[in-house]
Amino acid sequence: MILMIRMAGGIIPYLLMGGIALLGGLVQSRLKSKFKKYSKLYLKNGLSGKEIAEKMLADNGITDVKVISTPGMLTDHYDPRNKTVNLSEGVYGERNAAAAAVAAHECGHALQHAFGYKWLQMRSKLVPAVQISSRMSQFMLIGGIFVLQIFKSPLILLLGIALFAGTVVFSLVTLPVEYDASNRALAWLDKKGGLTYEEHDGAADALKWAARTYVVSAIGSIITLLYYVSIYLNRR
Repeated sequence: MILMIRMAGGIIPYLLMGGIALLGGLVQSRLKSKFKKYSKLYLKNGLSGKEIAEKMLADNGITDVKVISTPGMLTDHYDPRNKTVNLSEGVYGERNAAAAAVAAHECGHALQHAFGYKWLQMRSKLVPAVQISSRMSQFMLIGGIFVLQIFKSPLILLLGIALFAGTVVFSLVTLPVEYDASNRALAWLDKKGGLTYEEHDGAADALKWAARTYVVSAIGSIITLLYYVSIYLNRR
């Protein structure tokens, strides 16, 4: 692929990045429409997102994780540092298939943490380094291109590429973590969540589109990395 980029004189990476940006926008738009649709599919069991999360944790013998509300929209996450499932305002108190999907998914991460899921452990170890490298890499990549053009030195660009490669690895490691959390969520919702077939299918569809955002992000990171690698390889 790098060879193709070099032969095309730099046009291919721009086309690929433009295509990924368009695809990402389409997936995000589709995801929002799916969550809007399933937010209107109210659960017959009457459970809220908070109650779904607490029940899933209890059914799996997890008693040291708290379910709390967090401000904002789509701010749902599991925090392994203080063992909290943080549910956004649109999930915590809502009683629909979309809320059930999100609440169960975040509990899926809590299960991964409790049972020592290796991919989550790996991602957690990468977080501190990636937080630093993601900020530094952008400056070094842009600065590296400038230094390469003016002073013909590729060192800064190469360092930027190495740092950005770390964020690519992180995005790839994130994929199995997210898919596994969704699988755990759907398995529990199917067996013990008390959802109807329609509600379960809605939750599954919502989680499927949520997972696709991570796939698009990972592909975009790889293409961006290849773009900077092509600049480095074509420096002469």
